[in-house]
Amino acid sequence: MLDDIDNRLLAALQKDAQLTAQQLGEALNLSPSQAGRRRQKLEADGVIQNYTAQVDPRKLGLAVQGFVQVYLSTHGPENSTSFARLIANRGEIVSAWAMTGDADYLLRVYCEDLPALNRLIHDILLPHQAVARVHSQIVMDQLKRDGPLPTD
Repeated sequence: MLDDIDNRLLAALQKDAQLTAQQLGEALNLSPSQAGRRRQKLEADGVIQNYTAQVDPRKLGLAVQGFVQVYLSTHGPENSTSFARLIANRGEIVSAWAMTGDADYLLRVYCEDLPALNRLIHDILLPHQAVARVHSQIVMDQLKRDGPLPTD
């Protein structure tokens, strides 16, 4: 179980993962060594899985963000494994979820432009033997960035 100090430590690190033990200690009213040990324990326990940089997709030339719902025509372990392998090897698919409801999968994608999104759908996803159809939605504006997980 996480205590209040762990929750505050996680909240601080989700805002700035580069905080030093000294800075964490000051924010949490702990010594730097106590703050560092708590961080290490959360890492060892798998609560903190990794540290990443948040990058502006537009600065990388990725002007189109979209969500693609994928509907399978046939279900089975071999089709699921094959489809999972396909999406794992596509850099423009940044996250994927297996879903309840009508669609089997929801993919979040970033592409340089609409023709690139079209190629992803028509040349990569639809030719897969298990895919029956896809439904895509293009993000017009992102009102809230991916944020930190609630810690309280």
